[in-house]
Amino acid sequence: MIKKKVLFLCTGNSCRSQMAEGWTRHFHGDAIEAYSAGIETHGMNPNAMRVMKEAGVDISSQSSKLASTLAEVPLDLVITVCGHADENCPAFLAQAKLVHVGFDDPPKLAKDAASEEQALDSYRRVRDEIRDFVNERLPELLRS
Repeated sequence: MIKKKVLFLCTGNSCRSQMAEGWTRHFHGDAIEAYSAGIETHGMNPNAMRVMKEAGVDISSQSSKLASTLAEVPLDLVITVCGHADENCPAFLAQAKLVHVGFDDPPKLAKDAASEEQALDSYRRVRDEIRDFVNERLPELLRS
């Protein structure tokens, strides 16, 4: 069976796209080869790694990388998970089916949190929204 190749693209490849890659590997690793990348690289967000680990998905072995490092990968689907990535998607990715599914930016949501726990709740909410998308809608997008 040939796995479908899916890229989750974000601005800095530190949080949302990393979560999406992790969830895809967790739920669909037998059928989908998941990648994440950014327009820039901002490193791995420790809070994203923490809340994913809470949910039973370890993304600590993933790394923040530029979209250009995947130029030779024959992608089937590119999903932009933030508006900036959608607006600035590198032209070479247009060979694949492009879909935009925006998610709130957890660091921005957590910026004014009154406590660390409240900040983590912002990450958890977005983590769960991404989980639901990957689990429920991603297979549909690959079929259509």
